[in-house]
Amino acid sequence: MADLIAIVYPTEAKAEEVRLRLFELQKEYLIQLSDAVIAVKADNGKVKLNQLVNTTAAGAVSGSFWGLLIGVLFLNPLLGIAVGAASGALGGALSDVGINDTFMKALADKLQPGNAALFILAREMTADKVVKELSHFGGEVLKTSLDESKEQVLRDALKAAAATE
Repeated sequence: MADLIAIVYPTEAKAEEVRLRLFELQKEYLIQLSDAVIAVKADNGKVKLNQLVNTTAAGAVSGSFWGLLIGVLFLNPLLGIAVGAASGALGGALSDVGINDTFMKALADKLQPGNAALFILAREMTADKVVKELSHFGGEVLKTSLDESKEQVLRDALKAAAATE
């Protein structure tokens, strides 16, 4: 089962710094990420999601390939590419991989303008080492699916970092 952790940071840059550190921890086999999304609340109140994978673009590329292949078979490759790209982009836009976008936007709507939330979906992690690494960045826990004791350890570690700043 995967664990969801959402941490609020004062800026998008700080959230991106933490996400990059998580990628490094993944290379060290301390965490396996399923998804890591940054949600930013703009000054006008709109929430923007900065996701790892653009499903619309990926769908368009995949659709173009299959459209070209089918178009070659029916002697009209350009039409095949166009139809394949359009249907692939539509399919990609409608698919939701990882953390639910509606869920993230609803939680991020509670942020102050300019703040960012890092949503982490981890399949596995060495919790004590990951928490130690995350504690250096501070932040405030917005929501987790961790059990109460692990969540409290995370909250305490982030508060300790904020107190030393």
